[in-house]
Parts: sequence; C-alpha cells; structure tokens
Amino acid sequence: MNAQMIDDLRVVPRLLMVGMLFMTYRVVEWFMTLPEPSLEQAGLVSVMTGALTGSFGLFLGSGKKE
Repeated sequence: MNAQMIDDLRVVPRLLMVGMLFMTYRVVEWFMTLPEPSLEQAGLVSVMTGALTGSFGLFLGSGKKE
C-alpha cells in the first residue's frame, strides 16, 4: 500500500468515523443503563450525538470532487 492508495481509499477518515461511531454508541449504551440520569449526563449524550452528526456530515461532504 502506498500513500496515493491510502489517500484514494480515504482510510484515515473512515477509521476516524468508525471510532466516533463506537464512542457514541458506548456513551448512549452507558446512559441507558443509568437508573436516574442527571442533566449533566444527558448533556454529554447530547454533545456526543451532535458531534457524530456533524462529523458524519463533514465526512460525506469531503469526498473527491469530480
């Protein structure tokens, strides 16, 4: 694998999106197990899902323009 192939396949952005998706999933999973979630914990889930939405939008808009 050379640098051009890694760039063409967008390996790094795909790995970052998978990592972001996994982190968001774990936070939501943790939140659902809480017996009485607080406002701060709900805020954390809100920030994580918002960040996932934003990063996904940037990921989709950053492809090669042909």
